[in-house]
Amino acid sequence: LPMAFRDVNARRHIGLQQLSSLALAGRTLLGPMKSCKFIVDESTNQSALISSAVRLIESLDLSSAAGQLLNETIQAQNKEFKTGMNTLLFLVGAWSNAVLECLQQNVPVSAIVSVMSEGLNSCCEKVQCLQISIHDVIKELCSSSLRPNAFKSKTCQIGCDSLLNRQIFLYFQKDTSGPEGVVPTNSYPHQDDDCSFNKRLASPLASFGSIASLVKPAGDKSTSVISGSGVIASSCNKKKLTHSRYFSTLGKSHFSSQQGNFQGYLSGQSADPCECYGLGHLAMALSHGNQTSVKLLQSIVAYQQERTECSGSSQFNIAEIMTCCLLGLPESYSCVSPGFVTLVAPEQATVVKYVEDKPLRILLMDGDLTEQYRHLGFNRPCNVRTILEHPNLQEGRAGDLWLSSMVDILTSFEVNLVLVKGNVCENLMERCIANSILVIGSVARDVLCAFGEVTGAQPVTYLAQLNASCVGSGAQVELWKACDGRAMDLGELVPVRIKVRGISLLTAVLTTTVASKMQLIEDQFWTFVYRLHHALNDGKVFLGGGAVELLCLSHIQMLAEQPLQAANKNAVKEFHNPWLAASATEYKSVVLQALASGWKQYLSAVMCNTAKAASELEACTSIDHHLKKAADCGCPSAYILKEFRRGDLLRGGSGPIADHGEGLKVYDNVTAKTEAWRRALDLVLLVLQTDAEIITGHKRNQLLNSHGSSEFMFL
Repeated sequence: LPMAFRDVNARRHIGLQQLSSLALAGRTLLGPMKSCKFIVDESTNQSALISSAVRLIESLDLSSAAGQLLNETIQAQNKEFKTGMNTLLFLVGAWSNAVLECLQQNVPVSAIVSVMSEGLNSCCEKVQCLQISIHDVIKELCSSSLRPNAFKSKTCQIGCDSLLNRQIFLYFQKDTSGPEGVVPTNSYPHQDDDCSFNKRLASPLASFGSIASLVKPAGDKSTSVISGSGVIASSCNKKKLTHSRYFSTLGKSHFSSQQGNFQGYLSGQSADPCECYGLGHLAMALSHGNQTSVKLLQSIVAYQQERTECSGSSQFNIAEIMTCCLLGLPESYSCVSPGFVTLVAPEQATVVKYVEDKPLRILLMDGDLTEQYRHLGFNRPCNVRTILEHPNLQEGRAGDLWLSSMVDILTSFEVNLVLVKGNVCENLMERCIANSILVIGSVARDVLCAFGEVTGAQPVTYLAQLNASCVGSGAQVELWKACDGRAMDLGELVPVRIKVRGISLLTAVLTTTVASKMQLIEDQFWTFVYRLHHALNDGKVFLGGGAVELLCLSHIQMLAEQPLQAANKNAVKEFHNPWLAASATEYKSVVLQALASGWKQYLSAVMCNTAKAASELEACTSIDHHLKKAADCGCPSAYILKEFRRGDLLRGGSGPIADHGEGLKVYDNVTAKTEAWRRALDLVLLVLQTDAEIITGHKRNQLLNSHGSSEFMFL
């Protein structure tokens, strides 16, 4: 009977092969210097540039059961963390191949499942020594021991000795006992006066240094923005290539519904303000070298920290961040603007021009603004027979009466601005435009909450519920203006900005002239936002640049090389079933080596993708070299930590992958990374066991048909 069941391993495991094939498509998406892919929609012939496993999986044929499971796993990781999906996809493919190799060596499925699960659990415990608290990371990033001149070389130095820069520096001091560490009570930024907002933020964002933003002269009344493009204004100016047909960026998707307030960490004292901006440096370290979107995030961090300093705390609130994508402007126009920036139709823009700079009465709708809309849980009367449920609003008296009554309600309460969470009836929109009422649909719940807090407006589900206490006041709307102060008219859609005095909402305005790149830019921005979000939530980060994976590889290889007697004793303790313990011990080395091969392929792929190794052979040679030195050291974690701090970890022909730029260390999220590992292995083992059950059932049916039921039962 055991030999009969060993035939299972000799048969083809279709599910594992499908996982391997699907994961192979995302190999180039791994690492900070990933190679983007163009996805073409056959129905519309439109193309999109992607660098995310989520976007890739959405474009692949997932008709198979294994493909559906892979999609669900990646979507679950994306929904919870918004990062780690590329790592998950790669490890699914690497470990699927590793399991197939074990099956070819007739390793029982039970041994593969038990040993791989225990091996990953052991790795997750081992790598805890490479976790560093956020406070220590920020202190180290802001320390002069990390070659601060390296930051300056990457930065446009703009008046660091100016008074405004000195004020910004003081906002980020950890010690507020002295007179310079106290934030003035009148420093609260108000969006109705754009100059007061920008007076708090001293200089344009630099690549690795300042997290302050554009300051306008006192007399400049144009729309304020936090520039994310940076300004060249020093002797270290260098011409940079800003447009190319080759792209190398990051991407992830966005879920704006989550909220989170996390205690921030302030940087220590420094002689140079540009060296010490706490969370700004942390955001850059988590970005793995990408600068464009991180500048916007650093601006947001600077504003939020300044604002919350007034209340004695420092927080990063992801619920106060929104995005608005503008196609047709160069990427240098990307910026962060206080308030809510969105796109409206040209007809609505005429209303904006009419009510611009006037105080508006605002209404918030928590649902659709249509006649057919009913709230969730609505129960229709059981004793009423419906003859016509949805009358045509373009024809018929009933629709006209509803439209007229809705407009009458809005005009009676003098409502000028309506923000709707859901959809808006087109005919009602036209009526509102004719009455100079601006109605904006598909507004996020966080935006409604932000406006409700500062205007006093209370969300309503139906207009029939409206009363005077539900209407807020103090809102203003204007055409959004670019960095040069000019209003933008992009043809089909017009960007507008809604602001209220004291609102905490910020909108990252993302621009590009390449239509296929728009989604990619938004994805990468939200990736960095959520990396910082999860880092502050965890309160700690991993050493980046492959340090954690290298320690896992070293640890697994050490376990695989343990003497058989010691492994047997450990297996008896871990497994209550003696047969299972004996089986796991017998194949322990083979399975652990297979598990380790996944880590090695991961490190090799990252080194090749970042051009730190010319070939996979060179990458593997470098990895083996570090593994040998770590083993000779006697304490692999200490060796890896030392090499990480020196910048020599996994150094290839072009430099270390743990060091993106001179002196800039990179870090990874803790929970997101370990959960990606677990989800990848859980998926592979689930498909393995499912395939095994299918093959075993097929084998039993063959035995039943060939020998008869009685003989099969005897066996």
